[in-house]
Amino acid sequence: MAAMAAALIAANSGLSAWYDRLLDVHAVAQVGEFGIDKPILLWINDGLMAVFFFLVGLELKREIMAGELSDRRKVVLPLVAAFGGVVLPAGIYAWINRDNALALNGWAIPAATDIAFALGVLALLGKRVPVALKVFLASIAVIDDLAAIVIIALFYTSQLSVGSLLFAAVFLAGLLAVNRMGVTAKTPYLLLSVALWVAVLKSGVHATLAGVAVAAFIPFRPPKKAGPDGATLLEELEHGLQPWVAYGVLPIFAFANAGVALKGLTFDALLQPVPLGITVGLFLGKQCGVFGASFLAVKAGIARLPDRVTWTHLYGVSLLCGIGFTMSLFIGGLAFEQSGGQSNTFDDRLGILAGSLLSAVSGAIVLRFFARPAPAG
Repeated sequence: MAAMAAALIAANSGLSAWYDRLLDVHAVAQVGEFGIDKPILLWINDGLMAVFFFLVGLELKREIMAGELSDRRKVVLPLVAAFGGVVLPAGIYAWINRDNALALNGWAIPAATDIAFALGVLALLGKRVPVALKVFLASIAVIDDLAAIVIIALFYTSQLSVGSLLFAAVFLAGLLAVNRMGVTAKTPYLLLSVALWVAVLKSGVHATLAGVAVAAFIPFRPPKKAGPDGATLLEELEHGLQPWVAYGVLPIFAFANAGVALKGLTFDALLQPVPLGITVGLFLGKQCGVFGASFLAVKAGIARLPDRVTWTHLYGVSLLCGIGFTMSLFIGGLAFEQSGGQSNTFDDRLGILAGSLLSAVSGAIVLRFFARPAPAG
């Protein structure tokens, strides 16, 4: 939040020229004739965010193998809720922007949920929120992140380089080999991961997906099969990376991507198709999609509410799912900056900030003043 505020201040003060120049500074990594030359903004979005997606991948693997997503009875409700929270916001945005082919590239922007911000709001509410509700929101966000990964891979991939993809396949095979051999040292995985990231970056597939792919090959044993200390390489990496991502990667990303120049901003700007579609998609689409899908699943008997969670709790969390900040900004960059729609980058950031702010405030109000825990059981 502080990084987002700093970006807004920088973009709307005498520092605006400095802010723009800083993000446009080129940094080069070169070995012999082979090199990567990118502005700082793309090093952040393609490089640092690959670390974020690696952490997401580690969390996904652990949850699927030994966490909340390993129990079919517990996974139905967050799975259905996440599905509704992806489809309805995307549909609303697409309908509002149906007459603009370029704007339609941003259909996935309001489909994302920012787990850090959403769980942060729940944390501010303390003991007023049942633990099961936090687990439910985290499960929705994990599934939501998985959906975002699939969307990026399928819909936001540029022209492919067959040669680079072949190199990527070789490095993936190497990761599989060291995994099968039971290697638990970090160095082989690190070297293969860097090589895979470079190959994916050059292939046309978005480089952050390399982070998710690497996570799938990091060794993990469920608790009953873990070593004497109970820890595995996956858990060690996950716990080690969490503070670096939370206090480093995400704030840097927020500072680099949230700088919206608000000079001359009028209410009419929010009513333009792109920001309107994102705002309505995040605020109304998310809450209706998550709550509506959950309601239907429970009433149909295929899922049940978590322990001590009421419908008011569920509605409050449905509102918080409309906080799309980090992932929405990331997808917005893919949708417009890489498709020639530079003029839409202001519009999408404006919609993301408006929709996320509305969702955060309204969700906090509902959970703070109207929700009461149900009796245990």
